[in-house]
Amino acid sequence: MNDLKRDLLTTSHWGAYRIDREGGRVTGLRAFEEDSDPSPIGQGIVDVLDAPTRISQPMIRKSWLEGGPGTAGDQRGKEAFVPVSWAEASRLVAGELDRVRHEHGNQAIYAGSYGWASAGRFHHAQSQMKRFLNCIGGFTRSVNTYSYAAAEVIVPHVLGSFFDHPARTTSWESIAENCELFVAFGGVPLKNGQISQGGLGNHVQKAGVLKAHENGVAFVNISPLRSDIMEDADAEWLTARPSTDAALMLGLAGVLLEEGLHDAGFLDRYTVGFKQLADYLRGKEDGIVKNADWAAGICDLPADKIRELARRMAAKRTMISVSWSLTRQDHGEQPYWASIALASMLGQMGQPGTGIGFGYSAMNYLGATRREVDYAALPQGQNGVIDFIPVARVTDMLENPGAAYDYNGQRRTYPDIKLVWWSGGNPFHHHQDLNRMRRAWAGPDTIIANEWCWNALAKHADIVLPCTTTMERSDIALTSRDPYQMVMDQVMEPVGQARDDHDIFRGIAAEMGVEEAFTENRNPEEWQRWIYDVSRQQAARSGVEMPSWDTFQRDGWFRVPPPEKPTVMMDEFYADPEAHPLKTPSGKIELFSDRIAGFAYDDCPGHPAWMEPREWLGAAPEGALHMISNQPRTKLHSQLDHGSVSRADRIQGREPLLMNPEDAKARGLSDGQILRVYNARGACLAGLRISDEIMPGVIQISTGAWYDPDGDTCRHGNPNAVTLDKGTSRLAQGPTAHSCLVMVEAFNGPLPETQAHNPPEILPARR
Repeated sequence: MNDLKRDLLTTSHWGAYRIDREGGRVTGLRAFEEDSDPSPIGQGIVDVLDAPTRISQPMIRKSWLEGGPGTAGDQRGKEAFVPVSWAEASRLVAGELDRVRHEHGNQAIYAGSYGWASAGRFHHAQSQMKRFLNCIGGFTRSVNTYSYAAAEVIVPHVLGSFFDHPARTTSWESIAENCELFVAFGGVPLKNGQISQGGLGNHVQKAGVLKAHENGVAFVNISPLRSDIMEDADAEWLTARPSTDAALMLGLAGVLLEEGLHDAGFLDRYTVGFKQLADYLRGKEDGIVKNADWAAGICDLPADKIRELARRMAAKRTMISVSWSLTRQDHGEQPYWASIALASMLGQMGQPGTGIGFGYSAMNYLGATRREVDYAALPQGQNGVIDFIPVARVTDMLENPGAAYDYNGQRRTYPDIKLVWWSGGNPFHHHQDLNRMRRAWAGPDTIIANEWCWNALAKHADIVLPCTTTMERSDIALTSRDPYQMVMDQVMEPVGQARDDHDIFRGIAAEMGVEEAFTENRNPEEWQRWIYDVSRQQAARSGVEMPSWDTFQRDGWFRVPPPEKPTVMMDEFYADPEAHPLKTPSGKIELFSDRIAGFAYDDCPGHPAWMEPREWLGAAPEGALHMISNQPRTKLHSQLDHGSVSRADRIQGREPLLMNPEDAKARGLSDGQILRVYNARGACLAGLRISDEIMPGVIQISTGAWYDPDGDTCRHGNPNAVTLDKGTSRLAQGPTAHSCLVMVEAFNGPLPETQAHNPPEILPARR
C-alpha cells in the first residue's frame, strides 16, 4: 500500500472521497473538498467491505464440481458452494474454456459483462476480461446499453451519431444565460445525476438547475413523478400517462403545424423529410389528425394545456430535454425521434441555451462545463468472433439458439452459448422478467462470475472468483466526462484470498499459455504508468497539460481547465450545415429516413409515429396500475444494495413502493404496509409509501434490490420480477421496462424473511 503524506483518496462513479482508516480497516469516508453537492451513496461501502456477504475465496457450485459442466443447471441459485484454492479454480476455468472453444468454437462463450464495474482506468473488470478472452480467440459480445439502447440505434439515423451529442450537450451555463423555457420530458432527476461513468469530483446538476431558475428560466416537468425536478425549480408539473411521450410530442408538433408556428426556414435548410412528417400529422396516411385533441385522449392531459404549451414553446427560447428513461418503453425509439422533430419545428437547435438535450441529470456530466480529452485505456486486442447480440436480448439468446432475429436492418442469428462469464456487472439487476431469465439461465454448461459479494449473480454461478474492491488496490481514474482526474489509493489489504481482476485473469492465462500476451510483461503499476503517459501525450495534442506521474501521485488529483466558451450542441452544424454536415445520408436532420423505411419494420416506420405499447393491447385487468421502475437514489443500480445507506431506506426489509393517496384509498391500503405487486410474469413484495408526489394510476419501485426469488416472487422487492422482456422494436431491440402494468394488493399471511443479503450454504473445502 502507498505510504503517503497526503490524505488517502479514492473516486467512484458516485463521487470522490477522502478515506479514514484505523488498524488497517476503513472507518469512514469524507466528501472530496471540491464537491459542492456530495452523494451519500459512497458511505454504504464502509460496513460491507468485510461483512458476511463478502466472498473471501474461490467457490464452485457443488453439483458442477462433482459432475462437471452442464450438471444440474436448474439448481443455480439454490445450491451450496465448495471452497477451492486459486490453483484449482484457475485450472478448472482454463480447462472449461479449452473444452468449449475446441468443441463448440469461441462464439459459444458469451461475455457480455454489462455493468458499471470500477471507475478505475486500469482495474476495469470488463476491459480486463475482454483483453484476456481476445488472447484466446474471442467471445460473443453484446452491443448497446440498458440505459438508452433505442436512442443509440435511432438517433444515428436521424442526427448521424448518438454519442457525439450527449458528449456535447448544451451546458447549464448556456441555458442559464439564454433559455427562457425548459421543457423536461421525464424531468431532471437529481438522484440520477449523482453518478457519472469513470468517476467525478464535483456534482453540478443541482447548481445548474438553481442557476437557470434564478435567471428566470421556467421549468415544465412532464413526468409521473413531481420529484423528477427539484422543488426549488418551481416547475409546472404535467402528469402525462406513462409511455405516451411520443404521442404528446406529436400532438405538440401538430399544434405548431396547425397554427403555422413552425420554423419553415429552419426545416428547409437543416432537415429533410418534413413533408412526410407533416402528412402524418395531418392524417393523410391513416385519416387521424395528430393534434392536441388527439394527444389528449392518449396522454390524459387537457387539450387546452397541450395547445398552451405548444404556443409557449414557439414563443420562447426553448430547451427540450428528454430523459433516458423514455427509451425504456415499448417503441422507445419514437420519443427520441419525435422530440428531435419537435425541436426542429421550433427551429432553435444549435443555438445557445435552446434546442434539445438528451438526458439532463441522467448523469452528472450532461450539461457540465468540461473539456473533452481523449485519455488512453487498457488495450483490449482484437475479438476473433463477429457474433453479437443486443444487450437486452440475453434471455432470447439463451432460450432460442440458432433462431433468427432482426436488428437495425440486419437479419441475425442467436449463437448457441455453452459458457457465460460475467465480470463487473449484474444481469439479475438490469434484465427484465427475471423469472424467465432465471429459467433460461439454467441452460448453459457453465456460468462464471468475478464478484466480491454474494449477490444474485454470484449465487446463480457455477464458478465464483472473488475479486477486490477499489479500496484494496491502487488505480487511476481518467475520464473525459469529468474535469477532475484522480489517484485511487489502496487503503486496505485484500479481504481473504480476493484478487484483482488482472491477477485473476493472469493466473488463468498462465494455465492456458497466454500469460505474456495478456500482461505484455507489465505489472499493474507499470500498466497504469503506461496508460498515464500515453494519456498525457494525447492530452497535450488537445492543449491540456497534465502533471507528471510523480506530481499526480503526490497531489492525488488535478482539474482540467474548462473550455473557453460554453458548450452548445450542434452549434457548428447550425452555423454552416454545408461545411459541417451531419453523418446522415443527407447530411441533415432526417425527419423521414429512407433507410429505416427500407427496413419495412411494422413496429418502426420511416418517420416518428405513435404506436400503442403491446402491454396495453386487449383489455387491461380492472384496477391495473402502471409501474415505473426508475433508478434508485441510495445506490448505483444494484451496487451497495447491502450497504447501510440502501438498507436504511427499506420498509420491513423491502424496497419502498410509492403510490398516490387516491389509489391507496381505493384499495384500502395504509402507509408502511407490505404489498404484493404481480402480473402474469411474477410478483414482488414492497413496502408502501403513500404520497401525492406521484400521479394517480401509477406506482413507482426503484430498481436495484438484490433479486431474492421464492418461486416466482421476489421477497426483496426487485421490480424486474414483473417487467416485460420485449424488444422496443425490430430496429433497436432495447428494453421496455417502463411499459408495465401490474396489480397491487395487501400481502396477507406470515411475511417471509428476505434472503437477498445472506450468503449461500458453504460446504467444507475439498481435501
